[in-house]
This record gives sequence, C-alpha cells and structure tokens, in this order.
Amino acid sequence: MTVDCQRTHTMSKVLATLGPNTTKEDIRAYFDAGLDLVRINCSHLRDKDAKMAELITAIRQISDEVGVHIGILVDLQGPKIRCGSFANGPYVLEREQSFTFDMDLDTPGDRTRVGLPHPEIFKAIEVGHNILVNDGAIAMRVDAVDRENLVIETTVTQEGEINNRKGVNVPDTILQLSAMTAKDRRDLAFALEHSPDWIALSFVQTASDVQECQAMVQGRARVMAKIEKPQALENLVEIVETADGIMVARGDLGVELSLSQVPAAQKRCIKLARSHGKPVVVATQMLESMISRPVPTRAEVNDVACAVFDGADCLMLSAETAIGQFPTRAIATMAGTISEVQADPLYLKSVHATSLARTHLVTPDAIAAAACLTVKALSASVVVVYTRTGGAAVRMSRERPDALIVAMTPSLQTARALSLVWGVRAVHIKEDAASFMDMCAKADNTVTGLSVAQPGDQVVVIAGVPFGAQAINLMHVLEVTGTVGRQAMESRRSNEDMVSELADRHGDEE
Repeated sequence: MTVDCQRTHTMSKVLATLGPNTTKEDIRAYFDAGLDLVRINCSHLRDKDAKMAELITAIRQISDEVGVHIGILVDLQGPKIRCGSFANGPYVLEREQSFTFDMDLDTPGDRTRVGLPHPEIFKAIEVGHNILVNDGAIAMRVDAVDRENLVIETTVTQEGEINNRKGVNVPDTILQLSAMTAKDRRDLAFALEHSPDWIALSFVQTASDVQECQAMVQGRARVMAKIEKPQALENLVEIVETADGIMVARGDLGVELSLSQVPAAQKRCIKLARSHGKPVVVATQMLESMISRPVPTRAEVNDVACAVFDGADCLMLSAETAIGQFPTRAIATMAGTISEVQADPLYLKSVHATSLARTHLVTPDAIAAAACLTVKALSASVVVVYTRTGGAAVRMSRERPDALIVAMTPSLQTARALSLVWGVRAVHIKEDAASFMDMCAKADNTVTGLSVAQPGDQVVVIAGVPFGAQAINLMHVLEVTGTVGRQAMESRRSNEDMVSELADRHGDEE
C-alpha cells in the first residue's frame, strides 16, 4: 500500500452516497476532493445486486492505490411504509375533507380513500394520532379506527397532492414492527459476503432493534442506528449505548417531528453520542441545492459548519452525490467548509464545550483525557494510539485533541471502520507489536512515513500493556527520530525500557 501524503485530511469526515451510475473513476475523483468513506444505499438496489459488489471492489482497489482506508457503509432500506395505488391520480386533498385508509388493496384509490398494506398500523394507531403522507406534504388527524374491519377514518389538516405509492409516516404511533424487513435481511447477508465496514439500520425505535441487527452481523461490521423516529429520541440513551454509532437522519426525522424541533434533536444526538464515545453522522439535505447547482446556498454552508462546530464525527451527502450534477464539487465544498471551521480559533472551544462533567472516570478514559492535556502542554501535533478493536482510538477521539490521531492497528477491519471517526487516520500494521519498544519503533516509523511529524517532534503515544490483554493504561511521550527501523529505538534508554521490562515480567508471572 503506497502512502498518500498530499491530501488534506479533515478532522470531521466526509461521507458520500454512491449512485447507480457511479464508476471507479468517479470514486477516485471523490477521494481527491476530500471523500473519507462511501454509502451504498440498498433502497435502490435489487436482491444480490452486482452493483454493490462492483462498488465495494472498486473502493478497496482505490484504497490500496492511494494508501488510505476508505470506509464503506451499507445502508439498509428498513420498513418503508407506503400507501397503495390510485386509479387516476394524482389527487389534491383539501383541508378539512375526509379521507379513509383501508385494506382493500385490489381496488385503486381515489380522492376519498386508498389501500394501506400495513396491518400493523391498523392495530396500533389511536384516535387523535397524526398520519403524514408524501414526506409530510399532507397531514391527517385520525378520527376513528375500526380494528376489526381494518379501516382508519381521518380528516385532512394540511392539504396537498397524493399519488401512487407515496410514503406514509405515523409519528405518534409505536409500531410493533421489526426494524429489519425480509429485503433488509437479504441485503445484509449479501453485503456481509463483501465485508463492509458499517451497516446502517433504518427506522430504529428501540435498542432491541439494534440488537436484532447485531445478532445477524455477528461482529463482521459495526452497526449504526439511524435516528429518524420520535420513538428513537425517546429511547436515545439505550440506543446509543447499544449501537456502535448513530446517524441523525434528518429526512424522515423532519417529517415525523416539526421542522423547528430538528436542530435541537440534532444537537442532543451529537452531545449524547460524544459523551458515550460513539461516532455520530449528520445527514440529509446538507448541500441539497448542489444536486442541480454548482454553488450551494449560504444557509447550506452554514448548516455544514454548525454540525462541525457541534462536534459531529462525520457529515453525509445523499442525493448531492448519488444523482446530482456536481458530485465532486459538492464533496470539495463540504471538505473545504470543514477545513475552514477547523482553522477557526473558536472551533476547539466549541467542541470542548459539549464535554460532560468528568466524574468516576475509568482508567482508559483518564489516560485519554490526560493525553489530550499533554498534547496541549507540549504543542504536539500527533497522538499515536495502538489499538486492536478501535476502542482506544474512539476514546481518544472523544476528547477532541488539537492533534491528528494516528491509530495503528493489526486489524484491517478496525482500520477501515475508523475512517468514520473524528480526527483518526488509521494505519494497518501487517505485524503486531512484539513489545512496548517495538510499538514505539512502529509509531516512529508510521508518523515519519505519513509525513505528519518530523525528527525532533514530540508525539503522545497511548496503549494498553500487556498488548491484547488490557484497555488503555499507559501514556508515553515519544521523540520522533525519523529513522526507519528498530536500531535507533533500541539505542535509547528511557522510561519505555522499564515499562517493557515490567510488562515482560508480568507475563512471566502469569
């Protein structure tokens, strides 16, 4: 793997959705523009779609060519609820008119009724609940529910146009519905054959939805919970604790909540995810106008900047890159905006302001916090984290140090997954560290090879000793020699020798 030293790496990452016509050449251009990882949307793929395999293969090839791990997120469609078809639609529904949903799926709909092929809604919805159609363009209030005959009577409270197979949302209703459909299970099984790094689970309502997906994934990828329903916000703590990361999916969230509630919900999600040490993605309509225009609106750029100031790990582009006319420019715009924010003197103050009070810290948290302070005291530009599972890198990222986090890991799967995490540049080391001294030598070689530190620079190193058996329990300040190889490290005698000897002695006693 050759090492790319020219590309600017932003702390908050850029996630772009690939489209049906995306090519390998496109992905390479996206990377050069600032892409960190890609999203493959299963909503637009057929069962065992060869396009998914083609895209994943292309991404892995480009990663090898550029020497940077480009992460892959596969986004499951989830239980999208849609109404039936109409005979001569579309129809414009007027405010205060009556409208009925029923289970007569063989009869096309008209201006007064339509079939709704989701019996779970008829079982759970209550009088007074709201039904939203066509991404919230139409709103209805439930007046009566006939559970025996499966009929829902409503009054239209917001007029709008209805047509075939439009999406239906029931924001007030908790549905006894699995977050994974039969299609999701097929898509997930096929995706896992090609080793994605993240699986995004749509329409999560409770932590048990996440656990259901994790049981099928069995550790072969990280599971991200998409927060897009009011019920998910009600159970947010449990969901964040269970999932490996979360996505603030503002599209459906903005339908099921009032639009004015979305900004506060976004900030709450970011703060809670950070406090639990879980990466958080902010998604949907970030640069929406760039689907058809080469320049975003000022409000869109401000939206991106605000998410970065709030401390989001990653920002996502959807239709802008999947079907937009200016995908590369959209990525460059997002990456450029992130870079400008990070250069602002108020940036680190802003992200640190979201930190929770530090009480009852466990040792790994205390070491990560101390490393952040040490970076500031020494003006170090790099923190090197030795990690197998990625947990140490995520802990360090949570502290938002004013330094690049270089995560050295013997696990290729971990290196790829860390592409989503704030401030982390992951490096897959082919051979595991044999000792503390060896780890320091590898750290020296790695930061030199990445051109992120020069001889004489001080970098902060954190790890767990003995390797593979402990969480973070050690911090060390390493002076970069710039010498490739182990001899220079072994010629110096300092506190790392004592640590190595203690670790070896501990291993002998066991």
